[in-house]
Amino acid sequence: MARYPRLFIPNMPLHIVQRGHDRKAVFVEQADYSYYLENLRQAKLDHHIKVYGYCLMTNHVHLLLAPGDEVSSISRLMKILAARQTRYTNKLENRSGTLWEGRFKASLIDSDNYLLACYRYVDLNPVRAKIVDTPLEYRWSSFSDHVGSTHTGWLDDAPSFLALARTTSDRQAAYLDLVGQLIPEPQLNLIRSAIQRNQVTGSADFQKQIAERTGRRISASAPGRPAKKSRK
Repeated sequence: MARYPRLFIPNMPLHIVQRGHDRKAVFVEQADYSYYLENLRQAKLDHHIKVYGYCLMTNHVHLLLAPGDEVSSISRLMKILAARQTRYTNKLENRSGTLWEGRFKASLIDSDNYLLACYRYVDLNPVRAKIVDTPLEYRWSSFSDHVGSTHTGWLDDAPSFLALARTTSDRQAAYLDLVGQLIPEPQLNLIRSAIQRNQVTGSADFQKQIAERTGRRISASAPGRPAKKSRK
């Protein structure tokens, strides 16, 4: 399966995945997860990046990020996170060498039509992996923040998330309802394929717009625009 160069555009959201070297565990103790999240919080402030969602799994991470006008900030943030976690783990385990598998993967997201689908995809990772029965049981994702069970104070709300309802409590309830529904299989497959290949998560029309804007070939096979109320 061909993989394309990563594509970053100012102010446009990205689904990012970074895996542990040889799929080995990156996070073992609770302190490991907490250390990564604290570095994410600080780095996103330092580099003016929005963080819409995250899920830290044992051997990989999912992040929903949006750069400002300077897209190179994404690579800087990911480099900082990887380097700090590597030093931290190597010191604890009295070891050396890399903690992560090569370069991170990144998929540009059609924010109007697919960002909420990516919100759900990321927050539901522990459920799909059968680690927990419900996303609220998993401590190391953004789900509890999205539904108001916890409040980190540093997670950002995307415009499409804010558009779910007028008030915070109504938005949280709407998102909880959205996550409780099934993600259509074509949409799920598109998100998976796009992140694996560094391609665009979006409709064919959106891909065409991005290709025209950037002059780059965008060739993921995407289904049409999902229905307004598409759910998982």
